[in-house]
Amino acid sequence: MENFFAGFETPNMPQRPHYPQQRREQVKKRKSANGGFFYIVPQQSAVILERFGKFQKIATAGLYFKIPVIDNIAATIDLRVNQKEIQLETKTKDNVFVKVSISTQFRVDPTKIDTSFYELQNPVEQIKSYIEDAIRSAVPTLTLDEAFERKEDIALNVQETVGEGMSQFGYIIIKTLVTAIDPAEDVKESMNSINAAQRQRVAAQELAEADRIRIVTAAKAEAEKAQLQGEGLANQRRAIVDGLAKSFEQLADSGISEKEIMSVLMINQYLDTMTALGKSGASTIFLPNSPEGIEGMRNELITALKASEKTTPAPKV
Repeated sequence: MENFFAGFETPNMPQRPHYPQQRREQVKKRKSANGGFFYIVPQQSAVILERFGKFQKIATAGLYFKIPVIDNIAATIDLRVNQKEIQLETKTKDNVFVKVSISTQFRVDPTKIDTSFYELQNPVEQIKSYIEDAIRSAVPTLTLDEAFERKEDIALNVQETVGEGMSQFGYIIIKTLVTAIDPAEDVKESMNSINAAQRQRVAAQELAEADRIRIVTAAKAEAEKAQLQGEGLANQRRAIVDGLAKSFEQLADSGISEKEIMSVLMINQYLDTMTALGKSGASTIFLPNSPEGIEGMRNELITALKASEKTTPAPKV
């Protein structure tokens, strides 16, 4: 029974080697795994079986029989998704050197497993070369600002270019991402200074606009205030005139002479003026301080009115 189970084996070989030393180690492991009658293929893996050194078949997950010495396991291919991080330096259209970081995800095409093994010695380095070539072709056609704005377009262009080139070798490019575009530190500082200056200019414009609105609003308020004050003063004077006219009519109807009526009105205005001056206390105005002075002002006013009537020519008929 021990000899029977000794014929079962699980290939314990790494993914396709990338360097000669790994290749030699895989050959040693392959020789040690080719001694039994049976072999097991793990899930998400595929085994390439050769007969007399020639490709025989591809075995997926499961238990298989092989003829020792005649059948040999050439390689175990990992069918899971792999990821490769790449960073390179290139120049933009406006002569700015940037470091571009790319992350690409790829896997072996399940329908081209034998092609992926026999066609390429170092598939990861081949994918890296395709990506670097695509990046150095895309970024120099864009300015620095455009490169930041169109990262997704760059990634899509790289994915299409690399995917088309690697499909013939049995590899599928699942997703390619431009994870970072990093210019030099002095370029970053310059960009930050430009952005800060732009923000300060916008802030200054907003403050100036706010001041303009405040000044215009205050001017409109003052204009409306003056208009309302003028209308109020006009209404006040109109009411005073109407009141004086009614008072004059009432005094005339009671038999008081015009001279006496004028004296009463002048005295009344004099007392109102003295009361207003006493309340204000801020201005100094020289006026007669006795009723006799008011009577003199009245006589002078009447004399001036009569002289004006005499000098004014009568209208021609």
